[in-house]
Amino acid sequence: MRKLLKRFDEKRFYVADTTKIEDKLERKKLKRTARKKAAPKAKRTTPRGSNKKKLKKLARGQSKR
Repeated sequence: MRKLLKRFDEKRFYVADTTKIEDKLERKKLKRTARKKAAPKAKRTTPRGSNKKKLKKLARGQSKR
């Protein structure tokens, strides 16, 4: 639980706090500017989907998941 809370706290630093803004378009504008100011994300170290569960090929016609 503490890990999860810590991760949320870290996320707050680079996401704009828009909870008090009622207008949707204004909120979007603020979030976009905050995203542009934030440091760019690093390149992926592992390929996308590498953590997915790998499946053996089943007989044709059967559902795979």
